[in-house]
Amino acid sequence: MQSFEEVYQQYREMVFRFLLRLCRNQHLAEECCQETFYQALKGWKNYRGEGKVSTWLCTIARRVYYSNANKIILCEKGPPFPKTCDDVAEQFVERDRQMIAQKMLHELPEPFREVFTLRTFCELSHSQIGELFGKTETWSRVTYHRARYMLQKAMEDVQ
Repeated sequence: MQSFEEVYQQYREMVFRFLLRLCRNQHLAEECCQETFYQALKGWKNYRGEGKVSTWLCTIARRVYYSNANKIILCEKGPPFPKTCDDVAEQFVERDRQMIAQKMLHELPEPFREVFTLRTFCELSHSQIGELFGKTETWSRVTYHRARYMLQKAMEDVQ
């Protein structure tokens, strides 16, 4: 079995990229990556080498990210200054749609919300998502498509 130092050297960049795709914030991804390896170090003596190390680390990273989700503040650049009144109205309509979609996403029950988020925003493959949940790739595909259907249905009901 590898030493923890070897595991850190081999998987640090992969865990960081996973977290960066999850939160889309470099500073937050770095903090979560540090916390992930701290948690992994604490549990290293109990790790039996079952499954892939990368899956174990991504599971820890996902837990770290979601346990700190209430502390997350994402700073994104706003759209360029609108040129006309029509542009302003269009931006408000688009923001309304985005807020409704975000609300619908947060109202999805688990595991649909998390599978949809991991697939759509983190761009993980269905096999990776299945591994994270200890399920099959088919389970991930079915769960993702059901989540999409629920979101589409909810958006149709609003409009």
